[in-house]
Amino acid sequence: MSRFVATLAIALFIMASPLVAAAAEIIAAYHSVVDLAKDGTLSVTETITAMVEGKQIRRGIYRDFPLTFLDESGRRAKVDFNVVSVERDGEPEEYRTEPIDGGVRIYTGKADVFLPHGEHTFQITYETGRQVRFFDDHDELYWNVTGTEWPFPIEEATATVTLPDGVRAQGLDVFTGGYGATGKDARAIEEGGEIFFATTRRLRPQEGLTVAIKLPKGSIDRPTAAQENIWWLRDHLALVIAGVGLVIVTLYYGRAWVGVGRDPARGIMVPRWDPPDGISPALVNYIDNKGFAGEGWTALSAAVLNLAVKGHVVLADLKSAIVVSATGKDGGDKLPTGEATLMKALESSGGKLTIDRANGKTVETAGSGFRRAMEREHRDKYYRANAGYIIGGVVLSVATLAALFVFGDLSEDMIPLVIVPVMFAVFISILAVSFGKSFRPGASLARRILSIVVIAFVGFVLFTVFSSILAVLVFSATEPDHLPLLFAVGGIVLVNLLFFFLMGAPTPLGRRMMDGIEGLRQYLTLAEKDRMNMQGAPEMSPRHFETLLPYAVALGVEKPWTETFDRWLLAAAGGAAAATYQPSWYHGDSFAPGSFTDTIGGFAGSMADTIASSLPPPPKSSSSGFSSGGGFSGGGGGGGGGGGW
Repeated sequence: MSRFVATLAIALFIMASPLVAAAAEIIAAYHSVVDLAKDGTLSVTETITAMVEGKQIRRGIYRDFPLTFLDESGRRAKVDFNVVSVERDGEPEEYRTEPIDGGVRIYTGKADVFLPHGEHTFQITYETGRQVRFFDDHDELYWNVTGTEWPFPIEEATATVTLPDGVRAQGLDVFTGGYGATGKDARAIEEGGEIFFATTRRLRPQEGLTVAIKLPKGSIDRPTAAQENIWWLRDHLALVIAGVGLVIVTLYYGRAWVGVGRDPARGIMVPRWDPPDGISPALVNYIDNKGFAGEGWTALSAAVLNLAVKGHVVLADLKSAIVVSATGKDGGDKLPTGEATLMKALESSGGKLTIDRANGKTVETAGSGFRRAMEREHRDKYYRANAGYIIGGVVLSVATLAALFVFGDLSEDMIPLVIVPVMFAVFISILAVSFGKSFRPGASLARRILSIVVIAFVGFVLFTVFSSILAVLVFSATEPDHLPLLFAVGGIVLVNLLFFFLMGAPTPLGRRMMDGIEGLRQYLTLAEKDRMNMQGAPEMSPRHFETLLPYAVALGVEKPWTETFDRWLLAAAGGAAAATYQPSWYHGDSFAPGSFTDTIGGFAGSMADTIASSLPPPPKSSSSGFSSGGGFSGGGGGGGGGGGW
């Protein structure tokens, strides 16, 4: 009984085996008819017989076709492609195309129509050009018949290639297997102007058939110079867009800079011991920085010190906080705008303001009022940022980059290699511009511009070379032709940041004031012997020191100024002055000889940091994140693959 059951099971298995095989989705036959014209155009009809079981193939098949290939120079070139017709089982079939990375996908069938199970024959006819390669001694058709990206096995793949009248092949070659394989599991037969290729084994998924036909030189018409120029433009459209955009943006900024961004000629700068036109320390900081730097806290600190020196407030240094108290002095002279605003803020706080974290909101409000009052009175009077011109350049640059991504036909592999240089260009340009700005104000504009350009250029070269080597080794996604594109994109970013640095310009009044401010800075930092040699310069005294201390803070040179005063204290009357000097406007540590720089100088210089640290933290923002000497199968023109949908 058991032998009978075993025999019956074997018989049932044998009978079921063909049904299992029949249920598998496969390509039973893949035949391609290729007609090569004298002008190099290929007319191709692909007949694909597939077994449909509703698994991967439900509505139809899709065919992926690359729109680029490597020419005779090994450079990637774009090909012509046009779908002529699509049929299924001998009848016209609806189809649609969609762009994919580096190619086009052809879908057969409709989304709401499902195919009956069984064998179906799909026929896709298309024309493509620029597929012939021209070498010095021969022409060549290197054609990937099936592609190597089909998920189904192909039982048999064949191709019939018809050559132009009178043309005979000089050599034939075949390649089978996965991408890069050099298998020879196919045969080739030539009969007159027709060549027949056929595989000699079943092709597994992701395997294909590629053929190569060597033709006598001149068999195919070589493109004219005009046609090659058109092709070059199409192949390098991204570079052309980026290059033209770079030129336009540069010319735009250059013309705008010549018109409104050039600084007035510098005047004669000589050391001086008073501010130009008697302007306030806060305004000295505002003009010197061409606006408020660091949120204006240094300017505010200088204003508070000036109020203290003039007797309007008293400062108490409590180490963990600074207390500003009004003295009630009735100022006979009108206070400068910024200082008057601070006094009103102090009065609204009951005559006393403690600068610490507990009062951060109040300090922030006082600072905002101070900046608004200064801006309202002095905006565009001494310096024009020419922001409208910068916005125009940014708009041109964004339009160029948008055109690059929309019309440049960048592959998915190239997009990161363009975006990354943009981000790096922003970083290296900001670094270069910051370095250029770090030159002391007396440095020439040409020297600062040259430093920016040199640093940015070296940074771009190092980054581009490094990223290109990395891309070749890891991603295999870049070519030498791409390097100019990366430079052009980085150049657009650099030009924007460079002219952001250059476009603003002092007014004639601002230029005169800046010359005077530079003279004051030089005086505050001169060695004592040089200061004493200045004709008409006032002698050092506590009053002279205190008067200029707020200006030293505004210009960031409080340390050398207080060191000078410290030395004077030690020398005056054998150091007796140092033992008795205590500013009436400051309550804090008492002074020991030689310690004045650390005490008052350190307090004055760090006041802006103390104010900034007292401010409340910014509100947290909500965020979201999202996690021919050789060949191979898959080489040449054509190729791609397909699947079911």
